[in-house]
Amino acid sequence: MQINSRLFGEIDIEDDKIIDFKNGIIGFEEYHKYALIFDAEKESSKSIMWLQSMEEPELAFPVADPTHIYSGYNPVVEDEWLESIGGIDKPEDVFVLVVLTVPSDLTKMTANLKAPLVINTDTRKGCQIIVNNEGYQVRYNVYDYVQSLKKEEGKC
Repeated sequence: MQINSRLFGEIDIEDDKIIDFKNGIIGFEEYHKYALIFDAEKESSKSIMWLQSMEEPELAFPVADPTHIYSGYNPVVEDEWLESIGGIDKPEDVFVLVVLTVPSDLTKMTANLKAPLVINTDTRKGCQIIVNNEGYQVRYNVYDYVQSLKKEEGKC
């Protein structure tokens, strides 16, 4: 499938790389097909990736692996959510991402820990869920966490 993305220009995505969000993403329920795009040179789950809509070239969400921006991130997920993406047979079939808000002032970058994206890598189906964990914020400051890690590394 080809798309002329606003951010990446013309890109060709293999059909087996397209993720189906049956119910869409909060606020964008009409779009269901997405592809995960990342910088192949960095090819690291620690970097920011993009969830690009295959139906709307202007729509792409910056996303990240939450375990790299929040130590011990372990959302409580109801089984019914997992059933909607084909059930999970093996833990390695689950890929969790959080949507980032990246303003021009990077010190104000936030991650939505309350509503992660859960993807079944086996079925290529995904959903956005609302987790029951009390401490997870909708606007978790990523910059503050990264700064605290740098301070910790400096102590070693």
